[in-house]
Amino acid sequence: MTTEHEVKLIALDMDGTLLTGEHDITERTKLAIEQALAKGIHVVLSTGRGFQTCYPYAEELKLQSYLVTANGGQIWTMEKELLDQHLLKTELIEKLYNLGTQVGVNMWMISTSGVFRGEAPDDFYKYEWLKFGCESTDKQKLDMMIQELSHYEELELTNSLPTNVEANPKGVSKAKALHFLCDKIGITMNEVMAVGDSLNDIKMIQEAGIGVAMGNAQEAIKKVANHTTDTNDNDGVAKAIEQFAL
Repeated sequence: MTTEHEVKLIALDMDGTLLTGEHDITERTKLAIEQALAKGIHVVLSTGRGFQTCYPYAEELKLQSYLVTANGGQIWTMEKELLDQHLLKTELIEKLYNLGTQVGVNMWMISTSGVFRGEAPDDFYKYEWLKFGCESTDKQKLDMMIQELSHYEELELTNSLPTNVEANPKGVSKAKALHFLCDKIGITMNEVMAVGDSLNDIKMIQEAGIGVAMGNAQEAIKKVANHTTDTNDNDGVAKAIEQFAL
């Protein structure tokens, strides 16, 4: 141990963090997670992804406790029990989709039953909505979306890449979800190690006892982290777990 905090929970972002650029998990990272689990440490995926695209990775890693999905919009057990959920109003998600269509950005929307990517449902009102996201490599278009979205006080804005913006209900964050889990488990945020690379990770990295930025993280994340590890393609998560938790 190289820290005064004993790590009892490790919260891992997925894209750009746990997953390589090829969307897989390295053998060294799998081993480090296995060793952490063997020590009785909770390992929790804390992701902007919806449950359906997150759960297979949790199964592959043989995780045993909880999943934070849609940036904290839902909290699940590995037994697929939903513990907490925060929804966007349907009329708002429809409005955001129409706005994105006008501006000309790529969009995805996470409902409680799956993801709509680059398309809309026939009827928005047949679904319950967790998150809206859009992306563009055209900075002008992205800035226009950010400006428009920032007018809605009921939205929490963040990103998972410099080229996108994501909207959740106000107050929803991965950090808040981790506070919820800490209360449930009976530990404090001081005993959490959080690892991530993007703005949707910034609060959990700031509020964890050990906040770790990936080597490939956005600059803002590196500034608030206690520590910067290697990149996602170079076993960054494994190295952080080995250094602080094993």
